[in-house]
Amino acid sequence: MKFFIDTANLDQIKEAQDLGVLDGVTTNPSLMAKEGITGEVNIKKHYQAICEIVTGDVSAEVIATDYDNIIKEGEELAALHDQIVVKVPMIKDGIKALRYFSQKGIKTNCTLVFSAGQALLAAKAGATYVSPFIGRLDDISTDGLNLIAEIRQIYDNYAFETEILAASVRHTMHVIDCAKIGADVMTGPLSSIEGLLKHPLTDIGLEKFLADYNKGNQ
Repeated sequence: MKFFIDTANLDQIKEAQDLGVLDGVTTNPSLMAKEGITGEVNIKKHYQAICEIVTGDVSAEVIATDYDNIIKEGEELAALHDQIVVKVPMIKDGIKALRYFSQKGIKTNCTLVFSAGQALLAAKAGATYVSPFIGRLDDISTDGLNLIAEIRQIYDNYAFETEILAASVRHTMHVIDCAKIGADVMTGPLSSIEGLLKHPLTDIGLEKFLADYNKGNQ
């Protein structure tokens, strides 16, 4: 499973990259604003800065919701760097745009997916990635992980090449569960990745090893 980090914070991206397991980055206007990055020019420069840190795909989101402007924004974003993946919303004009980008060889990420039917349409349109938001489904007492399982079954049934990118991952167990179900990618905060490192028995064992070693050097 690929590990993406969902942030616009360059320090966190660098930290995840240095860990040696990072495969890409997802971000959006809200995450950009959280880092104080606003305005079209600054946002584009920030996407380029992210691409200079990581070696994998970087999802850059269009703001437009009509076909013509989705295409215009998407082509401008794709031109920024070879690693840019155009993030397109799951709407009617978004599906049309996914087909256009697919035919042009531009990678895409269909975002704000909350049903298996939406994921099926995205795959039919040729999306590179589809992003079901499991955390947001959990927030309204709906099983986000079940959606991942449904999409996995459908994609396997018909050998769709679209990758399932589990988005809105909130914690480490989301990562484990998505890996067990068969998500191709997860994207979440740095804490959800670093949480995989932690286990109390590891800490206890290491403490004992060091204590025993130090006894022999006294």
